[in-house]
Amino acid sequence: MRQRAGCFKRRQITGLGRASGRASGGRGGCYSTRRMPSFHRHVFVCINERAADNPKGCCKLKGGVDVRDRLKAELSSRGISKVIRANNAGCLDQCEAGVTVVVYPEQVWYGHVTPDDIPEIVEKHLIGGQVVARLLLPDQPHLGGRTSFPALEIGARR
Repeated sequence: MRQRAGCFKRRQITGLGRASGRASGGRGGCYSTRRMPSFHRHVFVCINERAADNPKGCCKLKGGVDVRDRLKAELSSRGISKVIRANNAGCLDQCEAGVTVVVYPEQVWYGHVTPDDIPEIVEKHLIGGQVVARLLLPDQPHLGGRTSFPALEIGARR
């Protein structure tokens, strides 16, 4: 029997005391799966931590958590946290560049980012599609010199 998209049958799991194939609140053994989220942009903020005496330094000690928290708060206050996702990142191998932030799908890398830079990044790049040149890390040939990308269509939910 075919199931609707996003629905699967629970198989009998032995040893768990549930042999009916139906959980409480289920629809005849059919469980819906949530739709995979689709983001306009995905932003990773490095919060990697190294020993304080490491010559490379680390983004966490340079304020990575504060940058990440400010980014999440800014996206939420503008009502766009469902279309632009902000996440922690481990080491992005740019430790010397202060707090590193990378924006996908464009793969634009920013360095020496502070919490005070976040409103500009959100407004210009994440919403407006314009790269914030003063924070751009050097050596990004994959950009091909591009400094603008599609703007976010506010109200358009993916």
